[in-house]
Amino acid sequence: MRVFLTGASGFVGSYTARALLAAGHEPRALVRDPAKGARVLAAIGVDPGDVELVPGDMLDPTTVDAALQGCEAVIHSAAAVGVTGDAGDLVAVNLNGTRNVVGGAVRAGAGTIVHVSSVGVFVPPVAPVITADGPLASPRTGYGRSKVAAEEYVRGLQDEGAPVAIVYPGGVCGPEQPVLDSLMEGLVGALDTAWPMAPGGVSVIDVRDLGEALARAVTAASGGERWVLGGHYLTWPQYADICDALTGVKCRRVKVPAAALLAAGTLLDLAKRVKPFHYPLTRDAAEFMVRLVPTDDAPALDALGLKPRPVEETVADGLRWLAAAGHLPAARAGRLAPTDVKES
Repeated sequence: MRVFLTGASGFVGSYTARALLAAGHEPRALVRDPAKGARVLAAIGVDPGDVELVPGDMLDPTTVDAALQGCEAVIHSAAAVGVTGDAGDLVAVNLNGTRNVVGGAVRAGAGTIVHVSSVGVFVPPVAPVITADGPLASPRTGYGRSKVAAEEYVRGLQDEGAPVAIVYPGGVCGPEQPVLDSLMEGLVGALDTAWPMAPGGVSVIDVRDLGEALARAVTAASGGERWVLGGHYLTWPQYADICDALTGVKCRRVKVPAAALLAAGTLLDLAKRVKPFHYPLTRDAAEFMVRLVPTDDAPALDALGLKPRPVEETVADGLRWLAAAGHLPAARAGRLAPTDVKES
């Protein structure tokens, strides 16, 4: 099956391309920079020649429409994230990109369309467990608003009978992230500087498991599905404990009340506007840190026949790669300090 894919030069999209190839599909990937796309794919063991790399931007509807022709299925995984840093007008980018790709796929008559959303559309949640039928949140962060706007658009297509499935991943972790962002960037900041021990926690999903799930979705979905794939839920002390055990190095922990962490994120955002500096705590990141609750992944795992790998394996491979790539000092990586072989 020829599958149109966005985001193949990014973290989730590249592993999705790898999973599609392993399942016998033919990925056609829309990438802004084919050379970068080829490098990213090669880094995870994919021969770039096996993926049809089409130069273009998801914000250009003409290019998107042309690239969609002849594709039987579509996976839209590209998105501006910006949870831990400035990524511009997130609402405009993510909503318009979704309109062009998902809406264009519906107009082109694609048989299956998979839209990659985020558990962030349910944060702050109203129940102790996030489910696919939970109410959408009214987020105050740019990323949250952008994902909810795109979500509302895609749900409208589902209501009209379009063959669109939605997948809601949690925090994505693993080796070979092309550009550090979100969970992986926060992990570096926590281990190298200090780890705020706040209420709440994080849902960790392995990027390889997520790529496999999205590849399976193009044949498992029939339209209208909403699948939550948050991953393993960990409180912040549990997450830090896993890292301490894996590295053999105790991280620096600072107990922080929820209100204080939210205020710190806001103040850091303001300070960075005056004098730019890098630290991956923002108001957006703080919102997720203190508000997130566990997710109900069972319906998605059953439908896709997926068994997630242990979270310790995911975190270990992510930390090992962060150290080998120079993002995490060897002293903080401990037992997982750089080796000659990268995990992929």
